[in-house]
Order: sequence, then structure tokens, then C-alpha cells
Amino acid sequence: MSVATRDMNSGRNSVKAVLIAGPTASGKSALALDLAEAANGTVINTDSMQVYRDLRVLTARPTLEEEARVPHRLYGHVDASVNYSAGAWVKDAAAVLAEIQANGRLPIFIGGTGLYFKALTRGLSNVPPVPEAIREAVRERLEQNGPEALHDELARRDPEAAARLRPRDRVRIARALEVVEATGRPLVDWHAHGLPPLLPPQGVAALFLAPDRKDVYARIDRRFESMMDRGALEEARALGNRNLDPLLPAMKAHGVPAVIRHLAGELSREEAIAIGQIDTRHYAKRQFTWFRHQLPEFEWVAPDQAKAWLETRLGLSSGRTNPV
Repeated sequence: MSVATRDMNSGRNSVKAVLIAGPTASGKSALALDLAEAANGTVINTDSMQVYRDLRVLTARPTLEEEARVPHRLYGHVDASVNYSAGAWVKDAAAVLAEIQANGRLPIFIGGTGLYFKALTRGLSNVPPVPEAIREAVRERLEQNGPEALHDELARRDPEAAARLRPRDRVRIARALEVVEATGRPLVDWHAHGLPPLLPPQGVAALFLAPDRKDVYARIDRRFESMMDRGALEEARALGNRNLDPLLPAMKAHGVPAVIRHLAGELSREEAIAIGQIDTRHYAKRQFTWFRHQLPEFEWVAPDQAKAWLETRLGLSSGRTNPV
């Protein structure tokens, strides 16, 4: 990746934004919080599940105390009933970025959703909103006929999308069909003419926090057990009582389906915890793989070296604030 360099004329560091990615439970939030305090920064959520106000505990959002230490944006600003998309996040992030830059603060994007980071630096397809009537009709067919039947239909209407998807990938098959029905155009057409990147490749310090995988998996297990004692049951109960569409993103957050089933008496507490832990570990594994192949410009840094890496890129030294 292109590392930050000094502007020799002004003496100011040329980094205009920091991107901190990494697998879940890797310590990203603590790193971003420390950096924001040292560098007059604002922390911007770049995680697709932490946008939901209904899921503070189960998505490991920053605590109220942490949010009070430095400005945090795009956390918990979406209701669970909303099918919030990457395109919606890009629009929200663009407005927040302009505000932060106008106030002279350092934008610090932090999270684990690769598509959001990709949209920041490479842009995003500009798929228009799908009418709710079309969305509901496709989901009804999905429930009645199963994903394989819809995959066959997609193969006729959008062969390129069908070739990329597994026949049982319910969510992505439904999404591709919704776009075709709503717009009359396949996804590939929309991908070719999308939203431009929010950040230029120059002036961005992009870090992937890369702890040992066994350490991450152990932290995931401990964290999920702790969540069950810190409000996860109450969150899942409130969400389940709303009878929302199970295909909504918030309803599929790691641990949510299992905890709801536990509350309904279908699973023991131990079974729900085990499922939540396994699902989250699998997600962490996919995050490692995705970033390595999709965003190779991110520099992989071990946790014990991450603070020094950022200080070097930003021109920080202990006890000295970066002139952003």
C-alpha cells in the first residue's frame, strides 16, 4: 500500500483519513479510540451490523462511556426493520466525512465489513432502491419454492449473477432477482456505473489488524459468553417480539437467531452460546480471507505493532497531538 509521507513544504502529515479494518474481536475499537484521542479524530463505524440501534451488545458496539470520550458517528442510527445497504452507508458516510473534514478533525473509519471499505477507496455500484412490493414477492417465492428454484430463474434472467452464486445462497439470489425485476437490468450493469470512491488512494493510511487466529477465536468465545450476561438475552427478546422479517440483516446478526431460539425453548443456553461462537468464528475466518484477496492495499499489522505503525504514519509521538 502507499504509506503516508510528509508534505515537505508545510511540515504537516499528508494522511487525511485512517482506515482500521480487521476480524471481529481483534481489538479494533480500542485502537481507534486511542488514536482518536491522540490525533483529534472522529471514529466512523464501518461495520454493517453496528449500524443497528437494537443491537449494541450482540454486535459489540462501543459502550456509552467509550462513545463519550471522542465523537463517534454512524453507530446505532438505523432501526432493525430497515434493510440497510452498502449504498445507504456510502451516502451517510459521505455526509459525515464532509462534516468531519470541515471541522478539521481526522476521520478514522473502523470496522470489519469489507464491502464498506471497498466502497470508500474503490467506489460502489449504484443500484436503485427496490420497491417493497417486489421485495416481498421475491421473498414469498423464495419461501414457497426454495432457493434452488429461484437460482434456476436467475440463471435465465441474469446468467452472470447466477454463475457466481451457490444455488442455496438465499439472500444473494433474492437480491439479484429483486434488482432484475425492479430495474429490468442485471446486477453487472449497475456494477459498471456506480458511486465513485469517497477517499482518494493518496493520503489514506489503511491498516488490517491481524492477530493470531487462535487468539481471535478464543476472544470470540469469551466475548460471546460475556454478552449473554451483559444484555444479549434482553436484546434478542426485544428483537424477537417485533416479529420482523427473518431475512432482514439485523435478524441474521451473529448470535441473534440462536439466542431467539433459546428464548423460545428450542435450544439450551449452552447450545445457543456454542452456535453463536461457531458462527462468529466462521465470520472472522472469512474476514481474513476477504481482505487478503479483495483489498491487498491494506497493510497487515500485528496488534502489538499497530499503535507504533499508526504513530509513524501520522507523525505522532508520545504525548504530542498530530496537527490534522
